[in-house]
This record gives sequence, structure tokens and C-alpha cells, in this order.
Amino acid sequence: MSAALAVAAVLLVLSLLALVHRWLWVRLVRDTTRPGGAARRAGTVLAFTLPLLSLAALTAGRAGAPFPVQQAVAWPGYLWLAVLLYLSIAVLVTEPVRAVLLRRGSRRGAAAGPEPRTEDAQPQPEPEPQSEPRPEPQPASAGAPAAAAAAPVRPAPAGGPPPERPRDPAQPAAGPAAGAGADSAAEPDAGAGETGLSRRVFVARALAGAAAAAAAGTVGYGTYGVLRGPSVKRVRVPLAKLPRAAHGFRIAVVSDVHIGPVLGRAHTARVVEAVNGTQPDLIAIVGDLVDGDVADLGPAAEPLARLRARHGAFFVTGNHEYFSGAQQWIDHVRELGVTPLENARRALPYFDLAGVNDVQGEREGTGPDFRAALGDRDRGRAAVLMAHQPVVIHDAVRHGVDLQLSGHTHGGQLWPGEYLAGLANPTVAGLERYGDTQLYVSRGAGAWGPPVRVGAPSDITVVELASYQA
Repeated sequence: MSAALAVAAVLLVLSLLALVHRWLWVRLVRDTTRPGGAARRAGTVLAFTLPLLSLAALTAGRAGAPFPVQQAVAWPGYLWLAVLLYLSIAVLVTEPVRAVLLRRGSRRGAAAGPEPRTEDAQPQPEPEPQSEPRPEPQPASAGAPAAAAAAPVRPAPAGGPPPERPRDPAQPAAGPAAGAGADSAAEPDAGAGETGLSRRVFVARALAGAAAAAAAGTVGYGTYGVLRGPSVKRVRVPLAKLPRAAHGFRIAVVSDVHIGPVLGRAHTARVVEAVNGTQPDLIAIVGDLVDGDVADLGPAAEPLARLRARHGAFFVTGNHEYFSGAQQWIDHVRELGVTPLENARRALPYFDLAGVNDVQGEREGTGPDFRAALGDRDRGRAAVLMAHQPVVIHDAVRHGVDLQLSGHTHGGQLWPGEYLAGLANPTVAGLERYGDTQLYVSRGAGAWGPPVRVGAPSDITVVELASYQA
């Protein structure tokens, strides 16, 4: 039954994506381009290609595609997902604007009515009488009566209408009923249609351009924030059991680095440089370090060997480690000089540091074990717990943890994702208290999927422990 529900959910998501792309194609391509034109064809091709690239980026890693293929589809595929989000929001915002503009245009056109003719509106001055010259006889043209050929041409009065030629009796009369009737019957409809079409196209192009500019600007700024590297955030956390000698102890909390096809070695080096710049006493890497295999991402993770802290660097698994094989990364980070805490505890000079595996490990029989990590400890000492997901806070409370350090949420990463993250997590970002236990959730140092953050900038948090005895 669960498999059937999963398939139904996937089909529902794909159907929604298809509908959204169809709607965007209508608003951004069909309404703004000429049928059969190059712009219409190019927009239609993109409307099919971009979602396929996004699906490829999401599935290439788990499908076992070669790493170069993953890298090739990751950037355009993931970026389009971010653009799709904000483009959809922008176009949705323009819908009422479109309706108002087109309604006003139609009302103005109906109220204005047909424009008066210039000849009817402005009376012409009466011509002054002039002497008519004596006409000279003209030879009769072939096939026409001599009287008609010899008829004089009356000169035009000054300021008057052009002279009238005599009508050839062989030609039919072209009065209002014969010639102007057809034009006057067709011209108003064609003119009204052309005016209405041009207004619709102008409004469609203006709103589509505004929506595209807003989406591109938002995604561009969010991408720049990720590629620039995480900022450093400082939080002071008082602990009742912390001795005076540990007052000011600094823990650099690093979460959700997400080394992968998009964020590689350069990103890891930026994170390491930022961490070392804080001169921490201890480094806590709280999961989702990587997205992929050691064989592909080992070189990108090598800068982690340069991490420096007086009491060392420690690591616990996140849910993404289990997607590619957690044990291989546990072994690899140990080789890089980082200590994994697999449901284990390390007694430091002033407090106990514990770590539990991520709940994703339960599928492999290696999930979080709080009894193994905290069951036999001295409760008179302060305890700091590293756990990737904030949802285990209630287990931490039951085991007397003073401070839990977590990540996983990314702070929502892409607004309004924080509201969705709040549905599944007790705390999305920042410091909150649950009974006698405090929970700090980092927004993370990297990004998953689109290398974009909007409303939730990446950070490395320096948690400074404070003693009530100081």
C-alpha cells in the first residue's frame, strides 16, 4: 500500500508540474509571440526541455549516472526549479493586474465609439466666383462620344476640392453604395480587432517581462549568496551545569554543506576557511555533508583535513549520507581527521559531547540510539548533543541533554519554504527552549538542489557557551 501511495504521489507531482509549465507557456510564450514565429518555437522547445533537465538532475545520482553526467544536468536542471518557483509566483501576482488593464482597455474602446471624419467636422470655405476660360475643342477618344470628349474640365477654385473629371459613360457609377460600402463594412471590424490584439500583446509582453525580470533577479541574487560562501553567526547559550572554567567555550556548528555535483571543492574550501577564521574550541559537523559517493566526491571533501580546533572536529550523519552510503563517508571523514560520533559520547574537560545517527539510518538498522550515547553518563555534567534533525529534541529532553545542535531545515532555503519546513520540524532556525533542553538549528552552510537561497542565507554558527557561575 505504501508503494502505491508513493507512486500516486509521484504522479500527482508530475501532473502539477505539467500543468504549471503549460500555464507558464500560455502566459509567457503563446500570449506574447506570433504564431509560427521563431520566438514561439524557441519558447515551446524550452517549455519541454527545462522540466526534463530538472527531472534528470533530481534522478541522475540515484539512477547511478556517471558523475560528469550528473554535473552536466545539475546546474541547468536545479536552477530551473528555483526559477520556476519565483516565475510562477510572479506570474500569479500579475494575473489580477492583467485582468484590470484589459478590462479598462475594453471599456475605453466601447465608450469612445467611432472617431468623426475630419471633412465632416471642419466646414470648407465657399469658393469665390471666377471667370471661366473658353474651352478649346479636344479630339474625341476612340470608343467614347464626342460630346464627352469635348467636355471641359472645370478648374478648381482657390482653396477648394480638386477638379472633377467628367464621368465616362462607359464606366459604371462609383457612388457610396458601390465602392465605399464594402470598405466601410470591413474596415471598422479589422481596425477594432487590430487595436484589441495589439493591446493584449502589449499588456502580455509587459507583464511577462516584469515577471521574468523579478524571477531572474531573485534567483541570481540567491545564487550569488550561496557561491559567496556562508556568513558567520554568533549565538550565546547559557548552560546551568557548565563550570566557570568553560565560560566562553566556542563551538563552530557546521551543517548541510551538501558537497555534490553543484557545490564542489571550492565550496568546501570556503566553508573550511570561514570555520577556521572563527578560531573555535570545537567543530561540530551535524550532517548532510555530501550528496554522492566517495569515489566521485572524495577530492571535493579533501579541504576538510585543514579544519583546526583546540578540541577537534566531530561529525554525525544526516539523511543525505544514507542516500549514497553512510559508512563510506564515516570512514572517509575519519581519514581526513574528523571524528565520527556514531551513537557515541566523548567526555571533554568541561562537558560531555554526544552524537546520534540520523533517523534515516533506521531503514538500515543504524538509526539514533540515545541509550547508547547518553544512557550511562553522569547527569551532573552538562551535555551537548549533535543530532542532524530537530525532530529528535523530545528524546534529547528525556535523556537530560542541555543543548542539542541540529541542521536539516536549511531555514527553508527558498522562501516561502520556511512555512513548509515548519510543518515537519519543531524549530526551523535559531535557538529555542524545550523544557530544560535548548535546541539550536543552523540554516546550513550550503544548499540542496538549486544552489540558491532566498530569505534564508547560509551560515556557520559559533555557539558560545556561558556559565551561570561566571
